[in-house]
Amino acid sequence: MSVRVADPSIELIARAAAECQDLATLGSIVRGCEACPELAISRTTVVVGDLPPTPQLLVVGEAPGANEDLAGRPFIGKGGQLLDELMSQAGLDRGRVAVLNVLKCRPPANRTPTTAEARRCSGWLDRQVELLDPPFVLTLGRTALTWALGAKVTLDAARGVEHNWRRRRLVVSYHPSAAIRFGPSGAPRKALEADLHFLAELLR
Repeated sequence: MSVRVADPSIELIARAAAECQDLATLGSIVRGCEACPELAISRTTVVVGDLPPTPQLLVVGEAPGANEDLAGRPFIGKGGQLLDELMSQAGLDRGRVAVLNVLKCRPPANRTPTTAEARRCSGWLDRQVELLDPPFVLTLGRTALTWALGAKVTLDAARGVEHNWRRRRLVVSYHPSAAIRFGPSGAPRKALEADLHFLAELLR
């Protein structure tokens, strides 16, 4: 099933998503989305996400990068490789982790998603969360934090604690790209490492 969504209306996307009763149907509709014209033209593919059955944890990032846009899978570039490494060190089982992004399409030149793009695509993400029904959620970076807790919440203020969010347990941290940018001894990597260990303790 493939339905073309050309109207940028946030309400239309939310309605289209709500009508989907399973992840496969939702994924087919998302792949035809053209609500953000610039992204629909520039993308190679729509990155729906990694969706294992009955995930213990959902990780939500910002948007696909160049590698993800080509392969159609989230977090497979350098940032994803670092995340895999740090998750393994923390004792988190990647096999039971679903991975999504706020945006399903790569923004040109990896620019930060606009507020309008994030709001449109959130309709798809919200429905994915409902259908996946993970007990734990980890957001990575500012865009994912804003999706979960709103624009007024800062990353430093929100991290290091557990949040009760939509009947789920939420932890927030830095995006792996920030950890790479500031280096192995930088504050973002240290924070990400600490937050993953904190999350692993909650999962035990």
